[in-house]
Amino acid sequence: MDIKANLQSVKNSFINPDCKLIAVSKTKPIEALKEAYEAGIRDFGENKVQEIQWKQPEMPEDTRWHMIGHLQSNKVKYIAPFVHLIHGVDSFKLLKEINKQGQKIDRVIPVLLQIYIAEEESKFGFDRVELTEMFATDEFKSLSHVEIKGLMGMATFTDNPNQIRKEFRGLKQLMEELKQMSLPSFMKLTEISMGMSGDYLIAQEEGTTMVRIGSSIFGAR
Repeated sequence: MDIKANLQSVKNSFINPDCKLIAVSKTKPIEALKEAYEAGIRDFGENKVQEIQWKQPEMPEDTRWHMIGHLQSNKVKYIAPFVHLIHGVDSFKLLKEINKQGQKIDRVIPVLLQIYIAEEESKFGFDRVELTEMFATDEFKSLSHVEIKGLMGMATFTDNPNQIRKEFRGLKQLMEELKQMSLPSFMKLTEISMGMSGDYLIAQEEGTTMVRIGSSIFGAR
């Protein structure tokens, strides 16, 4: 497995060279992460808190850790001190817990709101109604230790590129709509995280700012 060559190949295929590449390193050994780091990667995506916990001390200090999986509220405290970005904030309950843990350690924690864009039941995320309801609450407006950097979405697992494109386009459209709203200053709305190994080129065409790529870099699990 030539991780460096794989990385180069992925980057060469990018339509938007400014798009951030998150190397999805879940289940991969620390040696593979170090190899990717040596090849220039600084952003690593993990989907389990335990795994991010044991890998973090093993990697150089300037490694940026992205929590990309479904995060349980009771596990936020373990990654709050060092996580670079939590991609999958899929409920108000979780957002409040991240804020609470940020308060405890006096750290503003960067997050993305996960939006339900797929046409399958297995995905998590807010729908438009839930978002609107949350934005209207005083509890939301008073959050002090989170920074909502943007949105994240996962497309339907399908071979139909038109379906995937429609879902990504919908997420981008929602982002533009939110930017027109009067929202608290902690909502920065500069990032969209959509696109993985199978659909990252469509995601780039539809305006993503970061893609989460694992198997094209590290090989199949």
